[in-house]
Amino acid sequence: MSEADNKSEPVGDLMSTPDLADALESEQFRRFLDQVPIAIGVSELRPGERIVYTNPEFERLSGLAAEAIEGQGWTVIPGESEGADSCLLGVAVTERTDHVGTFSIAREDGTVVVDAYSNVIENDDGTPVFRLVALVKTSPQDLVEREALASRLRQKDMLLRELQHRVKNNLQMITALIRLEARNAPEATARASFSRLSGRIESLQLLYQSLSEGEGSEEIDLGVYLSQIAAAVMRTHAVEGVRLDLKVDSYPVSLNVAMPTGLVVNELLTNALKHAFKGRDGGTITLQSLADDKGCRVVIADDGVGLPEGASWPQRGKLGALIAQSLRDNAKARLEVTSSPGAGMRVNILFTRAASAPEATAA
Repeated sequence: MSEADNKSEPVGDLMSTPDLADALESEQFRRFLDQVPIAIGVSELRPGERIVYTNPEFERLSGLAAEAIEGQGWTVIPGESEGADSCLLGVAVTERTDHVGTFSIAREDGTVVVDAYSNVIENDDGTPVFRLVALVKTSPQDLVEREALASRLRQKDMLLRELQHRVKNNLQMITALIRLEARNAPEATARASFSRLSGRIESLQLLYQSLSEGEGSEEIDLGVYLSQIAAAVMRTHAVEGVRLDLKVDSYPVSLNVAMPTGLVVNELLTNALKHAFKGRDGGTITLQSLADDKGCRVVIADDGVGLPEGASWPQRGKLGALIAQSLRDNAKARLEVTSSPGAGMRVNILFTRAASAPEATAA
């Protein structure tokens, strides 16, 4: 996997919400975006489209300082594509969506080649409000490798657009995490919220680590992946007296199944460590991923205080509900949630082999 792919895959989906301007006014949220190793720029669409934010990586790749960019339209960004359908970068990001093309940017210190992505953000009424543009540095060698990859994928009845589609989906997913956390977190709880966000992002990083170690395989061992997530969550949110009872089987699944499953497990383990044992000396959290010839059952349970009377998981409108729905859609999974005050909580995730297995490809 090329360096450009490693950088672009962990960046993903900007959810439709009108609160980006408020989020960008948060110093902590800006510091978070400033550390993202992807060039990110945001424009406000009305009145008249103008750029309102660029992170340091965007300044570095474009060769322009923030003062020269912010307040301007996208045409201020240099860059031109090559080939018969030559197009300016600043024009392409406003006329196209998702992966808009590969562009050369001439800077004082030389020319760089970037892949450009553009997504429009709508408010709750469906009105376009903001545009997010991401630039990912590539190279001529990356382009050669990409063409070779496209050839191999065609031999297996797959096209290069599948790779671009994956980049798009993950651009959407990781930005959704950022946006929902920033929107839902009051200032007083910002630190805890961003800690939770970092855990979710880490689960995606572990997923892509598994992919990069798989030598191009689309197969993820769910048991190994969930074990890695559990170790990361326990390391970050360990509570004295609370132990993890872990039992997993090897079970290959597709990327589209592993991602939402890992995020659900991360969410439930984090919730259990933070809330399940309040007022108690300790307890046990159980994580199982048990496979048989029919499919797999993932169990996340605790013997803590349980959900409060009248509460449920996942809560409608929260990130957990979005991830759970993604799991149902991608793996045809069935979720069973049981809890009562003082008796702990248990979530079963069940899916069949046919629905969760990686797609077979021709040799």
